Amino acid sequence: MAITMSKLMDNFMATIPESVRRRLNLVAGDLIEFDVVGDVAILRKANSDDLVFDQGLEGLLSEWATDVDEEAYRSL
Repeated sequence: MAITMSKLMDNFMATIPESVRRRLNLVAGDLIEFDVVGDVAILRKANSDDLVFDQGLEGLLSEWATDVDEEAYRSL
């Protein structure tokens, strides 16, 4: 698949290009998730099981969500 671009607007919204929406079977109202690794962001259609898992995990990991922790584990 060719690289496809979209412009980030003043309100930090961007349109997902039609070719990407088709490829991911996205429709209005779908949840999407972003995985950020270094300076690369990966967008994917959210799976409802993943959402439930992520929401459950958020509460458990909040104790490690400080700036000090981010700095300590950044290079891992």
